[in-house]
Amino acid sequence: MFCSDSITLFEQRITVYETIALVGATGAVGRIVLEQLVQRKFPYKRLKLLASERSVGREVRVGSETITVELLQSGAFKNIDLVIASTPDEVSAEFAPWAVEAGAVVVDESGFWRMDPTVPLIVPEVNPEAVDSHSGIIASPNCSTTQMVVALAPLHKAAKVKRVIVSTYQATSGAGLAGNEELHDSVRTALSGQVHPPSTFQHPIGFNLIPQIGSEKHIGYTSEEMKMVYETRKIMGDDDIQVCPTCVRVPVTVGHSESILVETEKPLSVDEAHDLFQNAEGVTVVDDLESQQYPMPRDCEGRDDVFVGRIRKDLSCNNGIAFWCVSDNLRKGAATNAVQIAELLFERSASSGEKS
Repeated sequence: MFCSDSITLFEQRITVYETIALVGATGAVGRIVLEQLVQRKFPYKRLKLLASERSVGREVRVGSETITVELLQSGAFKNIDLVIASTPDEVSAEFAPWAVEAGAVVVDESGFWRMDPTVPLIVPEVNPEAVDSHSGIIASPNCSTTQMVVALAPLHKAAKVKRVIVSTYQATSGAGLAGNEELHDSVRTALSGQVHPPSTFQHPIGFNLIPQIGSEKHIGYTSEEMKMVYETRKIMGDDDIQVCPTCVRVPVTVGHSESILVETEKPLSVDEAHDLFQNAEGVTVVDDLESQQYPMPRDCEGRDDVFVGRIRKDLSCNNGIAFWCVSDNLRKGAATNAVQIAELLFERSASSGEKS
């Protein structure tokens, strides 16, 4: 798929990346990636910001320095070790091969590469070993899939997940900055007794729910729903897992929520499931119905974990566990997962003596 020379820069042990690049630096997710790089003290010497023509020349504050955004073009990746990218699919399809040919590894958040059999699809808490199989591009999953597989992973390891029924309640920021702007405009217009004409969504989102995210894809399921089917199987490494998703857009700015029913091959008690969640990396349990304690988007915003609550036995299935799952879709669902993949690359290269 890619030139074999593209990995020669990484066949050595490293202690720091000389130069990394962020593509899509001025977007909502890109801004959080920058925050994460600083807060998590990611090991690099120089950072390059790349974007489309409309953002070129913009100055962006990153920690203690100010960096000027440069044009995303084929020659922009010379001497770049690592690229983290948050762009539309068609942009990634064009630039990622440029970066790989120049010798960089690309951690990509678009949907374009996710189901490519030569590209690993990574959630570090779930399948970190898959990162070693990359050929220059590593994909980060869809936001709704990411939080679900983090929660499913401990159950799958203990009792083998057979079937998942999931309904998502997805924030408007999943459609980018335009999604949140439309929510605000739609709510203001609705409060005045009028209807705001939708442009980002199919219908007005203010005080409304829209049971369609993406286009019709397969026998009545949408593209967002089918992503959850295919990506879950790829990440979990099990094509036999059956997933039945319904994805709904809700009038919340940040934080995707999911109602999940899991059927396992081996029985799990509620206490066992609770302990598995409690001990799982990247999962925080908030589960006390009597005290009205459970995850909610407003409490999870700005936090990197996946939050689980309302853990209970399925009344319709002997080996079923039901639970509620919430995560900040801009962080663990996107920016944080990408930075964690980059950290995983660095850690494995440092421990193995090779830059993965």
